[in-house]
Amino acid sequence: MKNIIYFFLAIILCFNNSISAQALYENLPKPTPTQLSWQDMELTMFIHFGPATWQDQEYDDLSTPLSKINPSKLNTDQWANVAKSYGAKMIIFSAKHTGGFAWWQTETTNYGIKETPWKNGKGDLLKDLATSCKKNGLKLGIYLSPEDRYLGAGMGGKIADPIKQEQYEKIYRKQLTELLTQYGDISEVWVDGSLVFNIGDLLKKYAPNAVILQSSSATIRWVGNELGFAPYPAWNSVKYADAKSGNSTASHSSVNGDVWLPIESDVSIRRPNWFWKTWNEDNLLTIDELMKIYYSSVGRGTVLLLNACPDTTGLIAKAEAKRFAEFGNEINRRFSKPLNETRGTGDSLILKMKNQEKVDHIILMEDISQGERIRNFIIEGRHATEKDTLFKGSAIGHKLIIQIPSDKQYDAFCLKVNKSIGEPLIRKMSVYNVGSPYIDIPKIKDNWNLRHVSSYDIMNDKSHILSLDVDITEFCNSAEEYELAYVLNKGENSEPGFAYDWANTGKWEDNIKQEDRLVIKTVNLIFAGVESNHYLHNNNGLSDRVVFNVTGIPNSLIIKTNILIPAGISGSKLDIYLLKK
Repeated sequence: MKNIIYFFLAIILCFNNSISAQALYENLPKPTPTQLSWQDMELTMFIHFGPATWQDQEYDDLSTPLSKINPSKLNTDQWANVAKSYGAKMIIFSAKHTGGFAWWQTETTNYGIKETPWKNGKGDLLKDLATSCKKNGLKLGIYLSPEDRYLGAGMGGKIADPIKQEQYEKIYRKQLTELLTQYGDISEVWVDGSLVFNIGDLLKKYAPNAVILQSSSATIRWVGNELGFAPYPAWNSVKYADAKSGNSTASHSSVNGDVWLPIESDVSIRRPNWFWKTWNEDNLLTIDELMKIYYSSVGRGTVLLLNACPDTTGLIAKAEAKRFAEFGNEINRRFSKPLNETRGTGDSLILKMKNQEKVDHIILMEDISQGERIRNFIIEGRHATEKDTLFKGSAIGHKLIIQIPSDKQYDAFCLKVNKSIGEPLIRKMSVYNVGSPYIDIPKIKDNWNLRHVSSYDIMNDKSHILSLDVDITEFCNSAEEYELAYVLNKGENSEPGFAYDWANTGKWEDNIKQEDRLVIKTVNLIFAGVESNHYLHNNNGLSDRVVFNVTGIPNSLIIKTNILIPAGISGSKLDIYLLKK
């Protein structure tokens, strides 16, 4: 009798596992055609140019008389040629940086190119650049800063005065509309620092084929640093709430995410400076440094956005232009001609060599059009009758560059997929003998300090007590102080009251009105199965917060709360965020 019971239990277990795997497969996030095309670019070019260029500093302090801004040699064809020399497929230009200076003809501000002597105030740099990009087969993207010091808008386009806030929102929307409608197709929009108001309708109407960085309309995300380095693995998906925050980074990647949100790795060729300065040519990254960035960005499946810094004449300096070309040449030297390549489907893929050959690099690419399916794999190399395990990994994604020891000659390579969601689809497996020294790729620390950990739909329209158990075990992996926020989300059209700590400062922006703040009636902290309320701290008078610290790394950590849900908010959502202090 027991054997029969065990038999049926085994069948039920297998059936449940099968349903779970099928659900994961059916819900696997997939890129849109626009995202897919963007990821295939791999290399793009940023251009920072503005009054800060004349001020020898990073941010425009509005001190330069506009009569002094006259880039007499400005040549956007030169910019396009520099971009092409390194392999870029798009130029993203800072049409308006944080100071508010506008490089196109606009009546929305008196701080722009029309107030300068360049081309007698009739010049339009965006028009020139759009023409050069089209002529050279490059796509065009724009950076339109929400912050505008000239007009008094702070980060996110926020102004304390409600009347001025409303005025600025109209101005910003008009500026965005001008940029999206007057210069041909725009393929990427940077909303740096995100926005406290919505522009989704304009993006949908005028830039349906553009990727968007930051804001609630984001379709790509920032890597989270300005070094050009991405972590490994850099999964392409994130949780829904992280995507909607508009400020998620590579640290929010989730192997079981809900939304496809690929990563852009940005860095300046004069790192850490984004603008040209009279003294920063010595900052130009070397070819070795640029290749380390390439392996750590494109080589980990992200798009590399490399910044150029035109000088006050309007040209990219000769030494800088030369370095871009050298970088492109080195990429081509290493990876333009594989020794051999193949593609295929299934859990095993073999690449046979014609003869035994030295190989020091392997490049893997998934067919991500059907989602990021591979979760765990190994690569083996065969030489004579022996096999070596050359690499063990998790993510492949758009592209993964793998360095292997070059002290042996191989006659075959085998990719073995140990875990996947659905059938693995390998777009390309290629091998190379680059003949260059091993590049020590940096390990990027997961320095997150804010996570969306859970959501609950409020279905009862009457006032009631909601009992919640929130499991935060996977997030609390270090002994330090944490804070949970229970935030009421009344829908897409509600005023934003809570913002991500996008700059990793250890703080979050809290604009929640007191009347909208939930009240937590009771809290219990369960550490490793034991009630441990001595870890709880004062919440500083914020009724919707739970503050605590842990002195060890728990095998389970659950926060139990009873929350007073007010009447009349059926259909709202309760979002729970965790801040690592």
